Amino acid sequence: MSLKQKLSEAEMQRIKDAVKEAEEKISGEIVPVIVEQSGPYRTANYKACISFSVFAFIVIVILDRYIITDATHTLYYDPMFIMMVVVSAGLVGWFLPNLSYSVKRLFLSRQHMDERASQRAENIFLEEEVFNTKHRTGIMLFISFFEHEVIVMADKGISKVVEQKEWDQIVNLLVENIHKGQIVSGIEEGIKRCGEILLEKGFIKESDDTNELRDDLRLN
Repeated sequence: MSLKQKLSEAEMQRIKDAVKEAEEKISGEIVPVIVEQSGPYRTANYKACISFSVFAFIVIVILDRYIITDATHTLYYDPMFIMMVVVSAGLVGWFLPNLSYSVKRLFLSRQHMDERASQRAENIFLEEEVFNTKHRTGIMLFISFFEHEVIVMADKGISKVVEQKEWDQIVNLLVENIHKGQIVSGIEEGIKRCGEILLEKGFIKESDDTNELRDDLRLN
């Protein structure tokens, strides 16, 4: 199921309205972003392929040593047959991570997924031009479903006066709601809290302030 299928038009509008409401009193720009996953993770396919192949070969060895003792099973002792079994198991291992996120995660380290999510967040920050505001006051709320990763990234106009612990609190808020299955509500609360933080830090909307970045949710 694609991201557009997971979120209805009404839910997308709720997020857009939350951004618009949060920006009514502040000079900052809030950009919510959701991605399905932060990378193709071909490493998982390679690892699964090798693991399944090795497992198949070990099974054959065990059968040969401890279970099958009848030498009439000539096909079983055929090198070509053994190779076909091992290759077939490897192919199953290669394609399985593409069919199941749970299987794919088994062959990936937490560090690897964190690094890819951080890199994807940085790339989208640039692609969506979150930095392209008059006073460098853009904030991106980034959610990557596969990695279960949430990142709040603020431009330098904001990051120099807001401590990281305040962004961490928003991350925890979003994660808590996502675990409850309340993704849209979590994003709404996160957006609202971003607006409150900027207001507390003095990023008050001026009379000549314009909406520099669109308010809708970005799906990548």
